[in-house]
Amino acid sequence: MSQSVERALGILPLLAKGPAGLGEVAGEIGVHKSTALRLLRTLHERGFVYRQADGRYRLGAQLFALAAEAVENLDVREIAHPHLRALNKATGHTVHLALLQDDEVVYVDKVESRYPVRMYSRIGKPVPLTVAAVAKLLVADLPEAERRSLAERIDYPRYTARSTPDAAAFLRELDLVRAQGWAADLGGHEESVNCLGAPVYGPDGRVVAALSVSAPSVVVTADGLVGLLPLVRAAAEAVSRDYSGSPEQVQEPGPEQVRAQVQVQVQEEDS
Repeated sequence: MSQSVERALGILPLLAKGPAGLGEVAGEIGVHKSTALRLLRTLHERGFVYRQADGRYRLGAQLFALAAEAVENLDVREIAHPHLRALNKATGHTVHLALLQDDEVVYVDKVESRYPVRMYSRIGKPVPLTVAAVAKLLVADLPEAERRSLAERIDYPRYTARSTPDAAAFLRELDLVRAQGWAADLGGHEESVNCLGAPVYGPDGRVVAALSVSAPSVVVTADGLVGLLPLVRAAAEAVSRDYSGSPEQVQEPGPEQVRAQVQVQVQEEDS
């Protein structure tokens, strides 16, 4: 690695904590003040740092502009698609990617099941907020006030006997989703269709998308689908890594732990 580049990059994390003087910068990167000044002047000329009236340096506008442009131009669908295809290849089941748009969760990508019996869905179609696994993941990550406000203003259709009945039940389920880091729809929208989902994280650690695996119970039982949860979470983590450059370290539960958690959800939905 270029020593000058390494030293210049070492300045940025220090200034991210707040303005710093020349001596602080030199001490942080372990060089003489003259060397630190030369690096700071170069960064200042390019707009990456700014020299304040008091002589201290802070991060410059150009750095923020580049960061904002990079985030804006990230296309989570394009980044996620290879991972969706890999998950589909590994499981054989329908794989979806969904985003939250205002009060709707919408499928933005899909890889179709290889089995002749499959669930119906299409890209661009809103999903049922109160039952879909991807919707629970996206809504669960909202700030508490937004989460509660949304829960209290939406309707709760009774698609099946396992559909979420009201706002209180929905909020309890969202708390569970936040705690466990994944979501399930076990016959909540259609009696014969089950689904498991996991979150995709952005650079700021917030959930930017959700992916899921869905299958009719005639193709795979709910218990069989549950066994695929480690694959679903691994795929979501891979998308997070490629999207944000900051991988989420997921502690995968063992198969028995996963089945026990899902069994609790089924019992709560049935009660």
